[in-house]
Amino acid sequence: MTSRERVLSAINHSEPDRVPVDLGATPSSGISAIAYSNLIKHLNKDLPVQIYDVVQQLAQPDMEILDMFGVDVLDIGRTFNNKPGDWTKISLSNGDAAYYPQWFRPSLMSDGAYQTYDSDNKTVLSRMPVGATFFDQTYFPYVDGYPDNYDHLDAEMNRIMWARDAHSPWDQAGEADFWQQLRERTLKLRQSTDKALLVVCGCNLFEWGTFLRRMDNFLMDLMCDHYNVEKLLDQLLMRHLATLEKVCDAVGDIVDIIRFGDDLGMTQGPFMEPETYRALFKPRHKILCDYVKSHSKMHTFIHSCGSISLLMPDMIEAGIEIFNPVQTNAYNMDPAFLKKEFGKDCTFWGGGIETVGTLNNGSPEQIRRQVLERLEIFSKDGGFVFNTVHNIMPDVPPGNIIAMFDAIKEFNNLR
Repeated sequence: MTSRERVLSAINHSEPDRVPVDLGATPSSGISAIAYSNLIKHLNKDLPVQIYDVVQQLAQPDMEILDMFGVDVLDIGRTFNNKPGDWTKISLSNGDAAYYPQWFRPSLMSDGAYQTYDSDNKTVLSRMPVGATFFDQTYFPYVDGYPDNYDHLDAEMNRIMWARDAHSPWDQAGEADFWQQLRERTLKLRQSTDKALLVVCGCNLFEWGTFLRRMDNFLMDLMCDHYNVEKLLDQLLMRHLATLEKVCDAVGDIVDIIRFGDDLGMTQGPFMEPETYRALFKPRHKILCDYVKSHSKMHTFIHSCGSISLLMPDMIEAGIEIFNPVQTNAYNMDPAFLKKEFGKDCTFWGGGIETVGTLNNGSPEQIRRQVLERLEIFSKDGGFVFNTVHNIMPDVPPGNIIAMFDAIKEFNNLR
């Protein structure tokens, strides 16, 4: 099978010739810049560390590394920022050299932290403290209450770090010919590779509520203020549908998977009761999924951290086909349970190894055993793409990353 056939076979619940693998196709299935820098040094590879997601400080893996590890899927955003002049050199917190997109110029503060500012150079929008490995949001426009109208919602959304400092291709979305460029570059990528193609398209609903109102306020709103929550969600849905229309028109016939995001879970359970999800979010998720299915060939993928098994039946009914990162250390997210309960109805994209605990602190043999165990559980009858539980973090030793991929290769060779 080609990589594309392998991924699509898994999504369609037909066991492919080998388990498909992802590394770096989404900003929740990637690798931190520090871990990537350590990895390429360990491999004696002279490759740049390009930080394509500046908020989470994630590296864009080079095609040489992806091919080495048998990765089967690519983010179409990698077709942008592909010239040396598109990047500016910086130093990581461990002293290694790396590169930011040339447009990203955070301010170094006297205490050693980095901050980003609004165009007024006064309002702090995000901050990365000394020694930290990602930026924190510091500006919440509706923290004191909902506005009387949403005439300025677009402007406020563009001040939130997740939108203002977006990863590729969305960092180029303001260009006049962006949609034409997106199609042309994606067509060229599809013609040059047999890997499956994925577009990251946000469409967050719950998360945008937390970005605008702040987490504590929005969680209380879900309990006490459905009127204002629904007004906000309808405004967000309108904007998401407008974006989906352009995405489907530009690449819906040549991209295989579209990735949404909405972190709905904590370690001990969902952020909300299933009844709240059904009332507020399920109908809107269904509208988004229905639009994709009616206007493209793309499969629907959602990233949601935490314990979400209580919500998964409704999310599947809403049209979600693929779940990531499959946080198996959360409540009621045991791999065998998930596969038994939902394996016929969705694809698990992740859960292949615990990023915290096993991958960063385990021995090569412990890593091998967990990878082989997870592959045995998740891969039966398809419905699985191997990935770690969320991004590979900075403290993961390069030898452990290699041990993980060696175990995948061992499993695939034994089938």
